[in-house]
Amino acid sequence: MEGGIPRAVAEELDAADPLAEFRRRFVITDPELVYLDGNSLGRLPAATSDLLREVVEKGWGGGLVRSWQEWIDWGARLGDRLAAHVLGARPGEVVISDSTSVNLYKLAGAALDAARGRNTVLMDAEDFPTNRYVLQGLAEQRGLRLRRLPSDLDGGLDLGVLRSALDRDVALVVLSLVSYRSGALLDMAKVNELARAAGARVLWDLSHAAGAVPVDLAAAGAELAVGCTYKYLNGGPGSPAFLYVRSDLHAVLRQPVWGWYGQREQFQMGPDYDPVPGIERFLVSTPPLLSLAAIDPALALVEEAGVDRIRAKGLLLGRLADDLAAAWLTPLGFRSASPGTPEQRGSHVSLHHPDAWRICQTLAGDAKVVCDYRVPNRLRIGLSPLYTRFTDVWDALARLREVTAGRTYASRPADLARVT
Repeated sequence: MEGGIPRAVAEELDAADPLAEFRRRFVITDPELVYLDGNSLGRLPAATSDLLREVVEKGWGGGLVRSWQEWIDWGARLGDRLAAHVLGARPGEVVISDSTSVNLYKLAGAALDAARGRNTVLMDAEDFPTNRYVLQGLAEQRGLRLRRLPSDLDGGLDLGVLRSALDRDVALVVLSLVSYRSGALLDMAKVNELARAAGARVLWDLSHAAGAVPVDLAAAGAELAVGCTYKYLNGGPGSPAFLYVRSDLHAVLRQPVWGWYGQREQFQMGPDYDPVPGIERFLVSTPPLLSLAAIDPALALVEEAGVDRIRAKGLLLGRLADDLAAAWLTPLGFRSASPGTPEQRGSHVSLHHPDAWRICQTLAGDAKVVCDYRVPNRLRIGLSPLYTRFTDVWDALARLREVTAGRTYASRPADLARVT
C-alpha cells in the first residue's frame, strides 16, 4: 500500500518484540481475523480450558463440597497476586468479588456513610454509564448533591475543573483512571493530592487500566479502587471484579451489603452481622467459582510478562496506530478522538468518523477486523499487547482505509439499537 509506513516496518517491530511469544499462549482460531477489541473482552488464554476442566471434573465432579476447603479463599489469594503484580498494593488490600458495578456501589456507599456532614459527590460527566447511574442512585437515596464535572470527550477531565469543584462539602470523587471512550489517562497521584487537601476521598475505576497501564495505588496515595478482570486481564466473559481498600480504612468503612462471606467466624452462622477486620469484610456471598478460577491462568500471563513491559509495547503499538491513522485515515474524514500521544492515554485509540457505526460493522464482516463502536461516532481500537502484533495494527488500518475509501460500508443500516 502506497504512503504511510511500509508493512516491513511493522514486521521488523514484531521480530524485535520481547513479548511476541505470548501470542502463542492464547487461543486464536482464525489467523486472518484481526482482533482489536481486547479492551472490551480479552482473548482466551490457552491454559484456561484445561484448568476449568480440572476444576469442574475433579473439584466439582470428584471433590464435591469437600473442594470448598481449597476454593474458599481464592478471591483473597488472587487479590494478593493482583495487588503485587498489577495494582501496586499491599497484601490483604485487594479481593476479587462480584461485578465492577456492585463493588463500586459497595465502596461508594461505605465512603459516603463515613463522611457525615458532607453532602456532595463529584464525578466525570462522561464516565462510564453504570458508574454514573450507581452514583445517581446513591445520591438520590441519601439526599446528596451529585455534581457532574464537564469533561472533554476526547481529552478527558481537566484537573483545573476538578480543583475548582473541590470544597469542604465534597465527600467523594469517583473517576476512571482511563476513559472508556477516548482512552484519556488521568494523573492518579495528582487527583488524590487535590482531594486529600479538601478532605474528600477518591474512588477509582481501573477497568480500562488494569493489566495495560502501570498502577501503583500505594505510591499514588489511593484509598479506594475497583476494576474488572475481563479486559486486559483476560479473565473471560463476566469474570469477577476486584476491589481495593487501603488497609487503614478496613476498620473505618462498613459496606452496605452485609453477607456471610464478610462475617467473622463465617461458619458459626451467628445471629447478627459482625464483619471480619480485613479486606474480606467487603465480600458478600459465595463467589462464582468457575469464573473466579479462570482468572488464575490469565493473571499468570500478566505476571510473567510484567505490566511495565506490557505498557512499553502498548506505547509502541499506539504510536504506530497514530502514524498510520494520520497518513491513511485523516484524508478520508477520520480524526483522532483521543489525547495526542500514547503516553497520555491507556491502551486504546478512539477515531471519529460520521459513519463510524456502519464502518465498524463492515470491518467485522468481510474485512475481518473486530474493533468496537462508541457514541458519538467513534471507533475504538484496542491494543492488547500480550497478543496484538504490530502487523495486526498495520493490516487493520489498511483494511479500514480500504473499506472507507471504497465506501463499502454505505449499504449498512444505521440502526444503533444493536450497539452493546
